[in-house]
Amino acid sequence: MLTTIFCEIDDFCKQFEKQAVKNVLTNGNHKRRRTFKISLSEIMTISIFYPYSKYIDFKSYYEMHVLVYLKNEFKNLPSYTRFLELKEKAIVPLIIFSRLKSMNNCTGIAYIDSFPLNVSHPKRISSHKTFKGVAERGKTSTGWFYGFKLHLTINQFGDIISFAITPGNVSDNNETLIKRLTKRIHGKIFGDKGYLLNKKLYESLYLNGLQFITKLKKNMNNKLIKLEDKYLLRKRGVIESVGSLLKESMSMEHARHRSHSGLLSHVFSTICAYIFREKKPSISKQVRIS
Repeated sequence: MLTTIFCEIDDFCKQFEKQAVKNVLTNGNHKRRRTFKISLSEIMTISIFYPYSKYIDFKSYYEMHVLVYLKNEFKNLPSYTRFLELKEKAIVPLIIFSRLKSMNNCTGIAYIDSFPLNVSHPKRISSHKTFKGVAERGKTSTGWFYGFKLHLTINQFGDIISFAITPGNVSDNNETLIKRLTKRIHGKIFGDKGYLLNKKLYESLYLNGLQFITKLKKNMNNKLIKLEDKYLLRKRGVIESVGSLLKESMSMEHARHRSHSGLLSHVFSTICAYIFREKKPSISKQVRIS
């Protein structure tokens, strides 16, 4: 797994650095850009491999695993403190890499959902400072939380098509958010009751080749849908399995972030790690798209 990740990341970084880094000489403060011995591809690989390690925090993973067992694979490992500084340089490449890898995953069947990313225990919200003014209170079916939301769209094979991070108080059916998430999606997309759209937005998406299919609220009139659509709507739990895998098994959610860049680096590293995962939650039965 480590070799596979590094090879693909290294090929990407060669192209990325050629296009985005080669001609940048200063950081905007009239200072020469510092060079560092460890490569960008190595930084990204170490970050992406962390969710597979099962360590409870990144510091333990780096000091007890990377510096001990991976020192032969990575010859110029810096100290833990220095590596945290270097991780910030990998945020933009991680975002671009994850977008590129998910660009062609649309199959005509998609699922959409959001998942809370808590950044503070409810009793410490008033004293929380790291994300003050950025994180917001939100509510899900399981209760209130303070932090952000990860919005995901996947295909029936569990592959990520698009994603977005918003404050916790942004509604799932926010028009700007929906248009952003469904920009590269065609066919049919299935969601829960939180994705009931207004008539204007629904028709706009339909004319662009995307049909939104959701569950109805109790006070709404029942509507007839095709049998295959009913089957696929019942299989919406596949995206909940993906969210559970990201947050619990791959430790995307925790309340130990000490900076905005730390949160972004961790979230996008976990998304990239999921992309490399061989076995993903999926729907086994093939359904004809009509």
